[in-house]
Amino acid sequence: MRMFERLYDTAEQANIQFVGYASERARYDFGIVYTTAFFGKPLIICMQTNRSSLLDYDDLDNLLYLQRAFHLDAREADEVSVFLKQLIPTMPVKEQY
Repeated sequence: MRMFERLYDTAEQANIQFVGYASERARYDFGIVYTTAFFGKPLIICMQTNRSSLLDYDDLDNLLYLQRAFHLDAREADEVSVFLKQLIPTMPVKEQY
């Protein structure tokens, strides 16, 4: 039997927001999990692609990362960035460890 070192095991009541919008090119449905874990960064889940990423407000400026994280082209990444900036609060990243 393999032994594993458990790094963390926490439970919390998290706030979850589901949002969807349509642009000229595509429809987007996101789940946003606001949590105190993961340095306070919200977990953004794209329902169409089953891709997710931990993103804070400042991360939304990194369009290349958004392209890779959610499998978007440059124009789509820009649209998603603008949309998510309306939802993600500007908060300092919390120290975790």
